[in-house]
Amino acid sequence: MVYEKSIEFAVKMDQEDPLKDYRDKFYIPQVNGKDSIYFTGNSLGLQPKNVNKYVNEELNGWATLGVEGHFHSNKRPWFEYHKYSKEALAKIVGANPSEVVSMNSLTTNLHLLMASFYRPTKERFKILIEGGAFPSDQYAVESQIKLHGFDYEEALVEVFPKEGQSTLDLDDFTSAIEQHGDSLALVLIGGIQYYTGQFFPIKEITAAAHKAGAMMGLDLAHAVGNVPLSLHDDGVDFAAWCSYKYLNSGPGGVSGIFVNDKHGLNPDTPRMSGWWGHDEGERFLMEKGFKPMPGADGWQLSNVNILSSAVHLASLEIYEEVGMDALRTKSLKLTGFMEYLLQDVEGIDIITPSKPEERGCQLSLEAKRNGKEAFKKLTEAGVIADWREPNAIRVAPVPLYNTYQDVYRFYEILKEAIG
Repeated sequence: MVYEKSIEFAVKMDQEDPLKDYRDKFYIPQVNGKDSIYFTGNSLGLQPKNVNKYVNEELNGWATLGVEGHFHSNKRPWFEYHKYSKEALAKIVGANPSEVVSMNSLTTNLHLLMASFYRPTKERFKILIEGGAFPSDQYAVESQIKLHGFDYEEALVEVFPKEGQSTLDLDDFTSAIEQHGDSLALVLIGGIQYYTGQFFPIKEITAAAHKAGAMMGLDLAHAVGNVPLSLHDDGVDFAAWCSYKYLNSGPGGVSGIFVNDKHGLNPDTPRMSGWWGHDEGERFLMEKGFKPMPGADGWQLSNVNILSSAVHLASLEIYEEVGMDALRTKSLKLTGFMEYLLQDVEGIDIITPSKPEERGCQLSLEAKRNGKEAFKKLTEAGVIADWREPNAIRVAPVPLYNTYQDVYRFYEILKEAIG
């Protein structure tokens, strides 16, 4: 696409944007009485306006039906609430509906999934992650290794970029997997690296992990609802994600998991079990002997957090309307426009890959000078972005609610702020 460096071009692009009306479906935070330039959907997505409707329906059901709302709610009986998000989530992550379920929180789900898919032996016990992974992954992996009685330094394999590079190449992963293949039990990486914004080649890394005899897992916190995913076809064994970033489902919103049917439809797959994962036809018999629900549902522990899940359904309703293809099309143009403009700004380096297929909405900008001072000026000027130590400003123009004019205004403010 041919971009132009002008506000007139941004206005024209907004006018021609087929998704332009969706911005009005969200509340935009105000700064100094004006709409902010909100570029932190990679940390917390904005609130959809239909949330009140969905939550109030459940509050009303609770008020009028009490416990009977589990089975007799007018809209969505609570007993089956986890089922209502399946179709939408399956489309978003590229899975069968049986392979996904919304439940718990992200790190809780990572632990539950590692209980099933990190089954170390004396010979095969190592876990491979990307260097500088998000703390959720680092701490969960560390505790799992120690829980099984292995030496953390020996069992952890971290993959870092080559000297002089900010991001990882495919061969960084494949060579490390081959090097540790005989002792590797699990590869667990982010779908998108939170600091650099790099979208990893999931299919190729999965193939390398399986060739080495290891399981393949993903933390999709920064990828779900952001980039196209095909977890089933790529052969991924398991994945977990949060819903409060690109899925706009509220602070601390309900998480979700993917379990490949080759594992989920096998009742003998080991797991930590709870009563909501038990055969729903016998759940209220309260008898001994766990019989897992087929698919990812068999990893549920407790009954659904209805109010949090209602927010989730409100956002997924919008995703169902728009579809990931349309979101990805606008995302590529919007982020491409930002990259085009920022190449003119001295004092920053864009460390996110320039190839569109290797990134999502986020661009990570490393400040060569005055980083924190510039970030403070951005904030004062109405830009809500994200600072990450030691010197990165992360910005994410989200196609559901950000505009080309947002991007151009940010460019002008940053150029002045960075000095």
